[in-house]
Amino acid sequence: MVARIFVFGFVQGVGFRQAVKRKARFLGLTGWIKNLPDNRVEALFSGPKEQIEEAINFCKKGPFLSEVKHVEVKWEEEQSFNDFLIIK
Repeated sequence: MVARIFVFGFVQGVGFRQAVKRKARFLGLTGWIKNLPDNRVEALFSGPKEQIEEAINFCKKGPFLSEVKHVEVKWEEEQSFNDFLIIK
């Protein structure tokens, strides 16, 4: 399964991408995460649905300093990645 998410709120400059990367790798997911120019964060998770849903739930809370207002989820066609990366 693959899910593309958009995270709205105070999620840039607070370690959000690094925290999500750690969580995704812990869950065995692949994909990527990046900051967007409009202050959102976009991520793509690939792997088993249960683990993706756990990663999405983590994103809804975010790390300590973040303030997540909303997470938009779009389920997509299967894609294959070798790792979970931060895209700059």
